[in-house]
Amino acid sequence: MSDRNTLGLNIRNATSADELSIAVLGMQVFLDTYATEGIRDALAREVLEAFSPEKISSLIARPDTALLVAQARGHLLGFAQIAVRTDHPMIGDPDAAELQRLYVQERFTGHGIGWQLLERAQVQAASRGASRLWATVWTGNHRAMSFYPRQGYWHAGSPVYRLQDEVHENALFCKAL
Repeated sequence: MSDRNTLGLNIRNATSADELSIAVLGMQVFLDTYATEGIRDALAREVLEAFSPEKISSLIARPDTALLVAQARGHLLGFAQIAVRTDHPMIGDPDAAELQRLYVQERFTGHGIGWQLLERAQVQAASRGASRLWATVWTGNHRAMSFYPRQGYWHAGSPVYRLQDEVHENALFCKAL
């Protein structure tokens, strides 16, 4: 993590000028993470629906959503997406916020960008009245499965995620703010 200062990292709120870069970075990280056996229709549809510039634009405009970007030397390296007042049945807290995405471009993992985005997301969620922050993680994402416990998150359950017509096991992690 000693390289994080040499990156000249800036974490800030996303603006409409970031829409295209967030969309493409989102597609890249999503496919690097979930397309472990190649591309199939379900993944292709999911990535095109979730990461169109129009979808990102609508997220930036939502008052109950915060998008944070990590940028260095004019290049987007990662982003975090938080939705406030988003409870989960396994948590049971209407004041909880969901960390919907924490994406860092593969080339820049290990530089402290993920934990810096997470720290800022926690501050952002707390400033919007959240009592805790939670995230679901695909159990096949081993790096994320070990990342959240190291950041003080506890395993709160094992929900499933439906990707088109497929079902995938997840782990739900939660932290009091």
